[in-house]
Order: sequence, then C-alpha cells, then structure tokens
Amino acid sequence: MRAFADAHPGPVAGGVLVACSGGADSLALVAGCLAEFGPAATHVATVDHGLQAGSDRRAVELADRLRERGVPVVHVLTVQVGTDGGLEAAARSARYEALVAAAGGRPVLLGHTADDQAETVLLGLARGSGPRSVAGMSAWRTPWGRPLLGIRRSDTENACREQGLEVWNDPHNSESRFTRVRLRREVLPLLEDVLGGGVGPALGRTAALMADDLAALDELAAAVPAVDVDGGLLLATLTDRPRAIRTRVLRRWAGAGGAGQLTADLLGRLDRLVTDGRTGQAVRLPGAVDAVRRRGRLVLEPVTRVDHTAVRMES
Repeated sequence: MRAFADAHPGPVAGGVLVACSGGADSLALVAGCLAEFGPAATHVATVDHGLQAGSDRRAVELADRLRERGVPVVHVLTVQVGTDGGLEAAARSARYEALVAAAGGRPVLLGHTADDQAETVLLGLARGSGPRSVAGMSAWRTPWGRPLLGIRRSDTENACREQGLEVWNDPHNSESRFTRVRLRREVLPLLEDVLGGGVGPALGRTAALMADDLAALDELAAAVPAVDVDGGLLLATLTDRPRAIRTRVLRRWAGAGGAGQLTADLLGRLDRLVTDGRTGQAVRLPGAVDAVRRRGRLVLEPVTRVDHTAVRMES
C-alpha cells in the first residue's frame, strides 16, 4: 500500500474508497489501507448484486464486521444486474457504476491480484483483442486503483489468516460456467504443470512490458499534428507513419468527433481509407457518423441518409 501511495500520491491524498466483497483479496486491501492511510481516510463499499439467496444479509453482516475493525464509513450498495454481455460483464458494470457514485470523487481501490492479472492476460490472448488487452489491468486508471497487482492470491489469504479476518468464499468463484473460474481452476494449473511453473508471474511481466510499449506509442501518436482547425484529419501527416501510430490517431480523432467504440475491423477499414482510399469514399462508424475522404482530408459527417458509398466501403 505504501508503494502504491508513493507512486500515486495525488489520487490518494483525499482518501480512498475500497470495494470489499468479503473475500481474502479485498479484506487484505482494506487492512492495508487502514494501516497506511488510517481509518478517517479509508471508506469501504460492499455491493449486493442480488444474485444469491441471502446476499443482502451477508452484505449487512460484512459491513458490521468492518465497522468493528475500525472502518468508520461502510456503504452497502444494492444494484440491479442486467443481461448485456453475459452475467459476469453485467454484474461488473452494475457494480462499477454504483462504486463510482458512492466514491464521491475519491479513487476506488479494487483487490485484483497478480493471479487476476494472469487470467486477464490469458483472456486477451485467447480473444485476439490486441496488445492493449494483453497489457492487462493498470495499477492506476482514473478512478480505479489496483494496489495488489504485484501480490499473489496466496499472500492475501495468508494476510487474512494472520490478522484473524473472517473470509467469505463466493460460491460463484467455484462455478465452471464462468470463464474466469475455469481459467483459474483448470487452465492455469495445467500451464503451470506443462511449463514447469512460473506462468502467473511471467504473464504479469508480459502485461507490464506491453503496458510500457503501449504508453510510448500513445505518447508518439499524441504528438502527431494531424487535426486541422476545422477538426479534419490531414492525411499527409499520417500516410508515412507506422500503422500503430496511424490507428491510434484515428481512434482518438473519431472518438473526439462523436464516433462510438471502434472494433479492430472498423479501425482497419478506416486506416485503409487513409492509405488507399479515394475522394468521396467513406466508412460508416458507430454513433451515426461517416468518416469521409475529402481532398487530402478525412472528415466526420453525420448520417442523414443511406450513403451507398459508405455501405460499399464497409462491406
């Protein structure tokens, strides 16, 4: 916790909100915050997703135990979990929204460990989501802090035992219908066996190295003077750049112009519009906008009619 505070002094200066499920990771995180920041600066929130019988009672009991341990402010947050993206993703979205609202501007600290990071990197590799996904979770990305990314799950379990903290084991963490559970219980142990151990830390190192590379590329892309005074993208400043720089500039430019999230396929089409497109050609983007090539520039135009040029370009 001290290393995290030293690395990110600004965010933690006004206190933190710790998300606590009652598991070993989040309980160890609460204990670390109490020791490093003190009770007055450590607020805690526990989320009742309503997905298990008795979850509301369990949340209240956890809050009571935390107050007995010296936490002055404990929020019990009740959320409604939707269905978008599957149960895991929907629960995460509902939880994160509630945590941000309860934080009141404080950073929200999450108990993700090195084991969680390894699982995230494996998922990114398997899905072919690109280097940003393989870089895993960040120790700090406003408003989320993850101080335990360098700590193994076994360390948090030992810490809780040493301090006499009563740990709750979520039954969902043993249900094989969840992808992360199978990674944790089946895939990672098999990899450890086949490769002779050290897989978890190796995946963590891979994520850290990838994050450094991504940060450097992002910095280079941010320095490209590609946008003119009217918000158009000057193609002459992009065509000779490496693709990794071009696509970063394109993603940032499209997002600033109101486009929604770009898939890898859409970003590839947008890049081809820069390098091989002709005047008048377009790519339709999420958010009801077209990226149109106009005499050495790329401009964003709202969709007001069916543009067959754009449709052809997309297909």
